[in-house]
Amino acid sequence: MTPMPDMQKSPDTRKIPINKVGVKDISYPIVVMDKNRKFQQTVARINMYVDLPHHFKGTHMSRFIEILNAYREDIALDKMEPILQKMKEKLGASSAHLEIEFPYFIEKRAPVSGARSLMEYTCTFSGTLGEEFDFVLGVQIPVTSLCPCSKELSRYGAHNQRSHITVRLRYTDFIWIEDLVTMIEECGSSPVWSLLKRVDEQYVTERAYENPKFVEDIVREVTEKLLAHDAITWFSVEAENFESIHKHSAYAAIERDKRGR
Repeated sequence: MTPMPDMQKSPDTRKIPINKVGVKDISYPIVVMDKNRKFQQTVARINMYVDLPHHFKGTHMSRFIEILNAYREDIALDKMEPILQKMKEKLGASSAHLEIEFPYFIEKRAPVSGARSLMEYTCTFSGTLGEEFDFVLGVQIPVTSLCPCSKELSRYGAHNQRSHITVRLRYTDFIWIEDLVTMIEECGSSPVWSLLKRVDEQYVTERAYENPKFVEDIVREVTEKLLAHDAITWFSVEAENFESIHKHSAYAAIERDKRGR
């Protein structure tokens, strides 16, 4: 058979390197460590990229999928660095990037009735391998926030809303997703549950009313907790309140590098 031309390896004369090139939004099963049940199977959306030198016209997209398929039984946190190394080797790259976003479920008990239900949290594993391996854990945590201004001004109650706290961090020692969620959701006016009975609704409503928080309060309280955690070396925290009486959302963000870099 006549060899087929490899267009990706053909030269490009524009002399412009590309930072990231690859495949995006792949739906794929993965395994995540679960604090209470050892492991949890879930389905992730995966992005895979490498850098491309200026003299190559393109990369070989099929090779990303081949690498993913080679690890199909074992796509987990401890396999991120080997996958990235394989991406560098197979694609002739100097850096590789792997982004994994997935739903993670934690069983929670309602605060008064004790009713059990599963709560979903959106998590991300982001890994980069150049000369060194870099990993960032991300978790988005829904909470309730009650407006201090509304409570102060109104004769009857105060407006509240659903809020998302998004935390991304680097660490030196393993941190359970469950422990991170528990720590962060206490920084809102109240945590959120997927199942509440009437006694629980009363408790949550009154707890939020007695614990009003601006979006600025939320990110500052999260920052205090993350600064106090010895294993965390860098973090970013964002809070977005999906306002119930405004068209816009309220937003605040803080980033800290505890290594002083």
